[in-house]
Amino acid sequence: MKLYGYFRSSAAYRLRIALNLKGLDYDNIPVSLLAGDQRAENYLKLNPQGLVPALTDGDLTIGQSMAILEYLEETRPDVPLLPADAAGRARVRQMANIIACDIHPLNNLRVLKYLGGNLGVSDETRDDWYRHWIRLGFEAIETMLQDGGTGTYCHGDTPTFAEVFLIPQLYNARRFKTQLDDFPIIRRIEKLCNEQEPFIQALPENQPDATS
Repeated sequence: MKLYGYFRSSAAYRLRIALNLKGLDYDNIPVSLLAGDQRAENYLKLNPQGLVPALTDGDLTIGQSMAILEYLEETRPDVPLLPADAAGRARVRQMANIIACDIHPLNNLRVLKYLGGNLGVSDETRDDWYRHWIRLGFEAIETMLQDGGTGTYCHGDTPTFAEVFLIPQLYNARRFKTQLDDFPIIRRIEKLCNEQEPFIQALPENQPDATS
């Protein structure tokens, strides 16, 4: 398998975590979003949307991190990242989608560049925008984590899609100096994950294309 991504892309970060947790070998192929590699003709043939990540598995190429994760879950089920029961899977997907659908689309690089470049928003206002949507989503997740489904991790005692999405979003939250004191359960799970090798290996600074 080949994973096309950018070291700071939280969507690509998700896939690195998942592949590592599942113990799968893959080639990490850098696509520089700052240099515009995602708009190059050869990359658009792989992923017509011109975004990262993209995963190739033999002759198959898939874009969109959630679609890739579901594919890996179905084709490489030996280390599951979803609970065995329908209710548990729904709970985990709900937490993952709070990030995938409600936080990340408002905070990704394309949106931030449009805010600053096209709309003339100041860096301070742009960063306030970023932090607002993170905190709103984290408030919902923290509330969910107070119920009985939470164990050592967001759901039970092994990592799931919830951590795969949560840890990259926390990394970005800290980059943008988001205040996280109100989220003690989220921070506890973050600390636990960041002590585990699959998460450490997936860190942006540990990627071959990492820059300062």
